[in-house]
Amino acid sequence: MLPRIVSGLVALLLVGAMATGCSGQPAPEPSTPSAPTFASDEEAFAAAEETYRAYVDALNAVDLSDPATFEPVFAWLTGDASADARQQLSEMHANGWQVEGTTAIVLAEGRPPGSAFATALNVCEDVSDVDVVDATGTSVVSGDRPDVQPVLVGFELSVTSPTGLLMSSIEGRQGPPLCEQ
Repeated sequence: MLPRIVSGLVALLLVGAMATGCSGQPAPEPSTPSAPTFASDEEAFAAAEETYRAYVDALNAVDLSDPATFEPVFAWLTGDASADARQQLSEMHANGWQVEGTTAIVLAEGRPPGSAFATALNVCEDVSDVDVVDATGTSVVSGDRPDVQPVLVGFELSVTSPTGLLMSSIEGRQGPPLCEQ
């Protein structure tokens, strides 16, 4: 009886091997996902705004005493923007600082073609509710900081981002559109 069971198992394994393609041919290479493309500038700008808003939400959720809360911020960044954020948040954590309040996006509009980035946003962010305090509770924010900050945000295409974009630069900007104080 045992030889019959073994024979049956061997036959089943052989049929299974043939059915799964064990034919000596190499398995096909898995395809590498390609970078996302957008059908229009409007679609790209919508993805950029969605990316930036997700980043600001993650930034507003940061607890400087808990570096694990930094990871959602880093997930939206690449290149210099990522390196800068990692350094800044690590330094703030090491200094024992705390963030109070939240940043609000007042304006986010697509930057006209011809900028240094494939997709870029002009942003006005309201930081009037945000304070950063040291371990003694003393603010470390400059007293002359404007309540609304004009920012230029550059993006790169990404296969790892749910929006198809990651932020590659975040820098102050001048010129239109103006951010009302």
